[in-house]
Amino acid sequence: MGWLVELFLRDSHSVGHALLIICLAVVLGLALGAVRISSFSLGVVGVLFVGLTFGHFGVTIDPVTLDFARDFGLILFIYSIGQEVGPGLLASLRKQGVRLNVLAAVIIFSGTAAAWLLHRFGGVPAAAAAGLYSGATTNTPSLAAAQQALKLLPRYSDSLARMSGVGYALAYPFGIFGIILVMSGFRSVFRVNPKKEAAALESQRVQETPRLEGIDLEVRNPAVDGQRVSRVISQVGGDVVLSRLKRGQEPQQVPRAQTIMHLGDTLHAVGTPPQLEKLKTLIGGESGLRSLELPSDLVSRRVLVTRRRVLGKSVQELNLREVFGIVVTRILRAGFEFSPRPGFRIQFGDMLLAVGPKEAIDELAVEVGDLRDRITQANIIPVFAGIALGVVLGNIPIRVPGLAVPFRIGLAGGPLIAAIVLSRIGTIGPLVWYLPSNAILLLRNIGIALFLACVGIRAGEGFVETLAHGGWAWIMGGAVITLVPLLVAALAGRFIFRLNFLSLCGLLAGSMTDPPALAFANAQEPSSDGPLMAFVTVYPLTMLLRVFTAQGLVLFFPH
Repeated sequence: MGWLVELFLRDSHSVGHALLIICLAVVLGLALGAVRISSFSLGVVGVLFVGLTFGHFGVTIDPVTLDFARDFGLILFIYSIGQEVGPGLLASLRKQGVRLNVLAAVIIFSGTAAAWLLHRFGGVPAAAAAGLYSGATTNTPSLAAAQQALKLLPRYSDSLARMSGVGYALAYPFGIFGIILVMSGFRSVFRVNPKKEAAALESQRVQETPRLEGIDLEVRNPAVDGQRVSRVISQVGGDVVLSRLKRGQEPQQVPRAQTIMHLGDTLHAVGTPPQLEKLKTLIGGESGLRSLELPSDLVSRRVLVTRRRVLGKSVQELNLREVFGIVVTRILRAGFEFSPRPGFRIQFGDMLLAVGPKEAIDELAVEVGDLRDRITQANIIPVFAGIALGVVLGNIPIRVPGLAVPFRIGLAGGPLIAAIVLSRIGTIGPLVWYLPSNAILLLRNIGIALFLACVGIRAGEGFVETLAHGGWAWIMGGAVITLVPLLVAALAGRFIFRLNFLSLCGLLAGSMTDPPALAFANAQEPSSDGPLMAFVTVYPLTMLLRVFTAQGLVLFFPH
């Protein structure tokens, strides 16, 4: 067994040794992270603590190999984050998302200010303050960004990198508990009833985005006889879609804009209940026929949007009724149904529910792509091409007044921006830049495990010493970074922005990019998806701001 001891302890410059140590750190760390105490678990951050243990006991890796593994893991992780948040980034800034993202930004920038104050007046080194900031907000990408930014400093050393990792590890545990403490404390102090909050949230949602329904109507109003479909629809607001028309013994057809209505016609309409009620009053009443059950040459099919040239256009701009003789009744995106109203723009991965002749829908499928293998299978070429582009972007020198060295967004910012842009584009020629969710999850988990293992191994050498000599002050500083911004945002969100409590909990969890906190928020009222919707609304912008504010703590403040 001497060869195994040699490989594990002494052969520190071999690739085999590096792989063995990293893999052991990942396996043991994930096992540690899976251990639950009540509803809390470390998750993937367990890898960091196992790495710290290895480093403390002198289990080391060749520095060049360690740097490569850490940076490669960082790139995979950051690129997967960009792919995840990119498609929904712009949508997250609309409607109520503006208020939620404003509050999330308040949490981020106030936390950044608290970290700077610790550095400026508390004597905490800037590298450590950046690590505390990342750990206190449970945001690993910001730690990665800070460590990349440290390399741009003229006086960069391994001790700076270790310092940021130690700060992260010291602040992280309370970062997890702190947000849960704020949620539960807020609920108790202000006596919030989650069931009432869930009911109020659902009522508000129905008013803002009513569920789409279908109804069969019969033309009985003589004033409608002889009018065009487009004219009748315009009188009820324009968002109702007529998908089928049955006239006498004739086969069903898709009514076009210029189709003339006649008394006795049966129409199948799709829209919100208020709009359908207006249409029902206008044309006559509900029909006894059920058009969806009648024999027909018309078919209903879901068509997936994967072709670039239709992205950003509305259904009306594509003129599908007149070109193909079909109608799109619904657009499905991220599990939600939307009406194909004029201002609704098509995105990559949208599902169009189309009604019309089979041949026409086949033509539509060719027009919009409908290449399901392109969205469910990851192509290796775009992944590495996108990463390469991100590395190039990250190394572009940017001159900033007052900064001695050119600013670079680095291996954290470059791949993040590249992934966001490419995932929004979707496709270029034969290349599909968008990654399916299973591929994103795999890249993210491999990347973060590699990164945390390497950070822990490097930081472990000084972890116990730092904890024994002033580490508790760092922990208290991290608690301030966690609690103060959350309390300010919670009070402002509730009493100034009048946010629902469940949405507020989702906002707090999203601003900290903290899945355990989201799980706690969901447990407040399991029947409501309010916390989840707020979480995903602020998540994209939060990830971007966390990355760049962590870099700012390192680059723009004196050390």
